[in-house]
Amino acid sequence: MKAQRSTYQRQLVADAVRSHRDHPSADQIYQEVRKKEHRISRGTVYRNLKRLAESGEIRQVKMTGADRFDWHVAPHYHLLCVGCGVLMDVPLPYRADFDQAIERETGYLISYHRMTFEGLCPECRRTPKPLPRETQRCPAK
Repeated sequence: MKAQRSTYQRQLVADAVRSHRDHPSADQIYQEVRKKEHRISRGTVYRNLKRLAESGEIRQVKMTGADRFDWHVAPHYHLLCVGCGVLMDVPLPYRADFDQAIERETGYLISYHRMTFEGLCPECRRTPKPLPRETQRCPAK
């Protein structure tokens, strides 16, 4: 891969991602960067997010709807609140032994696994709202 030169704009984007602990979307990053550099375009922010993720400086977290971005690039798990959409890191270690168990059982060579736990955060549990349609479970008949 071609070496990337560091630019002022790329640094602004990287700093914006690193300043968050809540896994912001590309649009949230764009809005934040634009406060510091009003001439930056949405396309420039999106291209820089892509380059930063490809280089391993940040992680792109694939989500239904808008992908999110994470400064924490070491393997780890996530919690997603299906009520408010908050995405956070799980404070437990990554389990590489899962990869080895799957390899033994299937013959696949596992390079990585992702896991996102979905549920309701404490705040949404206190103030119940209807769950999005795709997260509702059908009652057993």
